[in-house]
Amino acid sequence: VQLVESGGGLVQAGGSLRLSCAASGSIRSINAMNWYRQAPGKQRELVAASTSGGGTNYVDSVKGRFTISRDNVKNTVYLQMNSLKPEDTAVYYCYANLVVGGKIGNYWGQGTQVTVSS
Repeated sequence: VQLVESGGGLVQAGGSLRLSCAASGSIRSINAMNWYRQAPGKQRELVAASTSGGGTNYVDSVKGRFTISRDNVKNTVYLQMNSLKPEDTAVYYCYANLVVGGKIGNYWGQGTQVTVSS
């Protein structure tokens, strides 16, 4: 199983970016697909979460600015980030809890850098 992220980059404050994370492999089903981020010197934090039932949850600092969505046919999760702030600068990681060969496992992407300049 692989999680491949894309869409990071450098943007000015107030700008937008869209991150994508595609899961591939012998996946039977996907439960949660989430986005985390880790800024230099800080712990990794959950930014946005999505459940197989369509539920979503966000950390307070991104509510109203970020939107998580999923394409269950493509096994892909997206993070639309609007009104970006310098404090959003971090490496963003995709996470998935999914079923492979009858077993549930946790998987991580390699991370994609998001840099917001002031």
